[in-house]
Amino acid sequence: MRLPLWGFMILTGIKCESARTCPLDHVTEQGEAGLFGGRPRCRTLMMERRMGEPHSLPLLLLVVGAVLLGPLVSTLDVPLDLPQPPTITHQSPKDYIIDPRENIVIHCEAKGKPHPSFSWTRNGTHFDLEQHPNVHMRAHSGTLVVDISRERAEHYEGAYQCTARNKHGTAVSNDIMVRQPRSPLWSKEKIKPIVIQEGVSLVLPCRPPAGFPPPIVFWMDNNFQRLPQSNRVSQSLNGDLYFSNVLHEDSRSDYICYARFPHTQTIQQKQPIAVKVLNLDAINETMEAFYNDTDLFSEEPVDERKPTFLIPSGPSRSKMVLRGQVLEMECIAEGLPTPDISWAKVSGELPTMRASFLHHQKILRIVNVSEADAGNYRCTARNRLGSVHHTIQVTVKAAPYWISGAPRNLVLAPGENGVLMCRASGTPKPGIQWAMNGVPIEYAPKDPSRKVEDDTIIFTDVQTGSSAVYQCNVSNQHGYLLANAFVNVLSEPPRVLTPANKVYQVIKNHRALLECTYFGSPIPKITWFKESRSGTLDAETHKEHDNGTLEIRVAQPRNSGKYTCVARNSLGIYENHVHLEVKEPTRILRQPEYRVVQRGRSVVFECKVKHDPSLTPTMTWLKDNGELPDDERFVVDADSLTIGDVTESDAGVYTCIMNTTLDHDSASAELTVVEATPTPAVVNERPEPPTDLELTDHKKRSVQLTWIPGDEHNSPIQKFVIQYEDSLHHHRGHWHNLTEVPGTKTTAHLKLSPYVHYNFRVLAINSMGVSRPSFPSKMYKTEPSAPDENPTDVHGFGTEHDNLVISWKPLSGLQANGPGLHYRVMWRQKMMDSEWIVATVANNSKFVVSRTPTFVPYELKVQAVNDYGAAPEPAVAYGHSGEDLPVAAPESVQAYVLNSTLAEIHWEPVTQKLIRGYLKGYKVYYWRERSLHKHNPHHTEKQILTFSGNHSKGKLPGLHPFSLYSFNVRVFNGKGEGPPSRNQQFETPEGVPGAPSSLTVTNPNLDSLSLEWNPPRDQNGLLTGYTLKYHPVNNSNELGPEEELALAANETSVTLLNLKYSTRYKFYLNAKTRKGPGPAVTQEAVTIVDEAVASRQVDIATQGWFIGLMCAIALLILILLIICFIQRNKGGKYPVKEKEDAHTDPEFQPMKDEDCTFGEYSDNEDHKPLKGSRTPSSGTVKRDDSDDSLVDYGEGGDGQFNEDGSFIGQYSGKSVSRDTAAAAEGHESSEAPSPINAMNSLNSFV
Repeated sequence: MRLPLWGFMILTGIKCESARTCPLDHVTEQGEAGLFGGRPRCRTLMMERRMGEPHSLPLLLLVVGAVLLGPLVSTLDVPLDLPQPPTITHQSPKDYIIDPRENIVIHCEAKGKPHPSFSWTRNGTHFDLEQHPNVHMRAHSGTLVVDISRERAEHYEGAYQCTARNKHGTAVSNDIMVRQPRSPLWSKEKIKPIVIQEGVSLVLPCRPPAGFPPPIVFWMDNNFQRLPQSNRVSQSLNGDLYFSNVLHEDSRSDYICYARFPHTQTIQQKQPIAVKVLNLDAINETMEAFYNDTDLFSEEPVDERKPTFLIPSGPSRSKMVLRGQVLEMECIAEGLPTPDISWAKVSGELPTMRASFLHHQKILRIVNVSEADAGNYRCTARNRLGSVHHTIQVTVKAAPYWISGAPRNLVLAPGENGVLMCRASGTPKPGIQWAMNGVPIEYAPKDPSRKVEDDTIIFTDVQTGSSAVYQCNVSNQHGYLLANAFVNVLSEPPRVLTPANKVYQVIKNHRALLECTYFGSPIPKITWFKESRSGTLDAETHKEHDNGTLEIRVAQPRNSGKYTCVARNSLGIYENHVHLEVKEPTRILRQPEYRVVQRGRSVVFECKVKHDPSLTPTMTWLKDNGELPDDERFVVDADSLTIGDVTESDAGVYTCIMNTTLDHDSASAELTVVEATPTPAVVNERPEPPTDLELTDHKKRSVQLTWIPGDEHNSPIQKFVIQYEDSLHHHRGHWHNLTEVPGTKTTAHLKLSPYVHYNFRVLAINSMGVSRPSFPSKMYKTEPSAPDENPTDVHGFGTEHDNLVISWKPLSGLQANGPGLHYRVMWRQKMMDSEWIVATVANNSKFVVSRTPTFVPYELKVQAVNDYGAAPEPAVAYGHSGEDLPVAAPESVQAYVLNSTLAEIHWEPVTQKLIRGYLKGYKVYYWRERSLHKHNPHHTEKQILTFSGNHSKGKLPGLHPFSLYSFNVRVFNGKGEGPPSRNQQFETPEGVPGAPSSLTVTNPNLDSLSLEWNPPRDQNGLLTGYTLKYHPVNNSNELGPEEELALAANETSVTLLNLKYSTRYKFYLNAKTRKGPGPAVTQEAVTIVDEAVASRQVDIATQGWFIGLMCAIALLILILLIICFIQRNKGGKYPVKEKEDAHTDPEFQPMKDEDCTFGEYSDNEDHKPLKGSRTPSSGTVKRDDSDDSLVDYGEGGDGQFNEDGSFIGQYSGKSVSRDTAAAAEGHESSEAPSPINAMNSLNSFV
């Protein structure tokens, strides 16, 4: 139990006798001594009179008189422009666990007139902010913010209580216990391996360190895979791992228990436990080595045995649980074969909706425990040899809880009477204490108009100046409730808060609600008039609610017009006018009909609609509940859909939907596409409609429908379509498909929804089409009930930095199951274990929570509720409040130059708290300032490289060598980019230069010419010189001997002497830096021809001696081939010879003398090796070692990046190692020469 501290109160000499009479600070929560050093904590004074004790008769009459003479409770909100005591509107939960990653924020928000001032106590004493420089209070708020970056968080642990006061009263918050999460280290221990006989039971202890909050325990192996659990192996509630019996496959050396502490974001690991399971023979063999071959285990293997409980021990035990909490009971048994566990409640039935079984029936879990769950529970372990039982006696206690809600604020006029009631219950029965303005009421100033009797304060003939805030504190040993409720004595004429001339629109036959939110003191009386004050409203069709709302149960066009809301009290009268417009409903007059069409034909679906002329309609067509295909064959007109050139893919269900701002209507029809067939001799027609529809086997949610089929007209009926009309929610003539049955059946079991007035009809379908509908059946009405399901697609997101938008897919009319459908929207911050905040939403599918912290995870639930109850407990969804721009830049930014064109940027990632949103990644902005051999700036546009995800480094490719670069780094989230880091610079080293920008030939002569060039545009460093290489080139484009000339860096021309006349030369010129030579620029030129020499030149190809030599060589080769052919065919062909040839090693086939075979060869220009050569045949070449992979570059292009910012993907390609190549060359050199090689050599001479 923890009660709030009345911060002002200092009591001395108080003796604590019992919880019934224990004053402030003398009731101590059970188990709290271990957390707070054993010092008892003071608690709130409790009255001797207990709840449920009889009242005296005179006081009882006074309560009745107060009820008769004046208003009991005013639920009106006092406008903030009127004087009023403070009201606490938002406070932190009672238990606040510090997040070590964020500042401590203890909320305390309040409203009042004048605006209240705030103060705090810690551990019952005043908390002076001036003495704590790391703590500040937000402006216009009582919220405390503690900066824990400069001081340890545990220094601020304790019980905090906020006080909000103005001149009209004082409100106090709950006692907010701020505690630091703790994750102590696992005690070091040496765990010996466990050797165990197969079949016996085993318990592996976990015993995690006792942290706060307690850790989550789980077992994994060395590979971080969860250990499999089963009916035989399971984890207990305390984290130990139980084996009912061990098997040989349980042997492993990595049974590891992990403890996860969520609040500190840490996981701790116990030392691995090794288990070796041996059968009888293996155990004896193992032990013989240690015990001189003694047979230690000579008895028989482990026998089968009946179950016994490993946990709990004994035949029975007792367990206490608090109301509303979760009850978990476990039974783990050992035995062989493995026992099965079952549960039963001895004195009743298990609550099936709230009970579940975990860990293979070994744990019974009951949520939201109530007093009815008390009693004896029996768990039974059973195998084929017997069973064993254990009984758990469950006692349900209860911390205090409100019976009819917390006390409400009371607004009274002078001279009026009123009552504040604090009705609560608990087990044991709680005590109640009242306080006024934070002071126990027995110490508060006396007020003759006030009388306190147990849970009630009665006010009679109150006067101005009696305004105050009253605190009701209900407590027992299990907890407490604290509520603030003010009594505000005001004299205020009436006012209406609903905007004037507000227009309400409603569809005919629907309910209309006209609001008249009011305030006044005394409480005004509300009267409604239509058009003029002389027109009274019919009580049968109109209902005036206590909150001023006028309800028109079934709106009709005659109800349209101006309505006047009149608020009247003794101090004045106030009028407000609103307007009601009743619109005609939207109805589909002609629905689309079922169509069967042949492929290639056209089909038309009609959808004629009637709607209120003042509403703007929108027609939408769907196919199979999705959008229509984007195909020009689909033509949508005002009241039809045409599909041309129908194909098989067009088959499906087509729905037309007519939407207005107030309502909608829809209808569907199916399209069946068939193959075109020749016209049959027999004329087939659509079937006749079914007749004699009859309803039988009536149940709440189902009914049996039977019918007699009509004439099928020579085409068998394929199926029947059952449709229904809901006259309660829709207009007559609006039919929906309910189900289909095969054409051979004449009955259908129909599943129905609650709160629907059904009429059924049946249509028959054959290959020719659909029949006319049957006559409708008799009406069948289902009773309303609570919704069966909750909204789906629950999402939470922020549109602003301080809001949370909760959206969901609303239920349809059929899913509502009853009138008054609305939604209970619940939310709370994730991992806070705080109370759910609840809001009620009607006629909407989203709710906006304002004033949320930026980008905080939330748990969300949306529950459907109608007038008959609520849907089952909804599942929890998750979302985040809105994002904001990051507020910090990456730190420790550094650049590492990898080479002349590549640099790597490192930074320290920004913490999630400062990102304030979903981390999208980091962006590096970089630009070239100038070249290092030029001092003029190089105006380059900034380049951006994006690294998606949580990275701490990234590479910048494509840089200019020998340049100065500047850069900065920014983090970005879904909202945008954060501030940049401080601009930094780096220099790229020299690289090889580019090619000279030009190379021209001048002054060609007989034996000389000149070359002129310009330096490279991209020098990429300091030039150290040029290299000129040149070759003569003959008429066959073959290169002659190469000449090389080194030139100085400042030279831009050279003259070459002693060249051959009338010769074509090819020149290569490249520049050099200290890094090496760059690419070359090429040029060709021809020296001048000497006519005298040219006349003496003779073409060798036209000389007679050359032609004779070639003919002799060709004849010699031909003779040699003929001789070899004759020799090969002399011996004939033998199967054995062929088989040997077939198995000859294809890798090495030398020429054989006896058959003169040379092997296959190719004499093309690639000079491929002979078949016997060991040169690689794949033609692959080893990639240059300098080839760079794009694997490390960022997203400057279209690439994707992995976690370290590198490009995903690599160049692929095979390579041949130098050793392999050398080996291949060795084989080639040792190979026997062949005539083909000789011929090639001869050709090269020629």
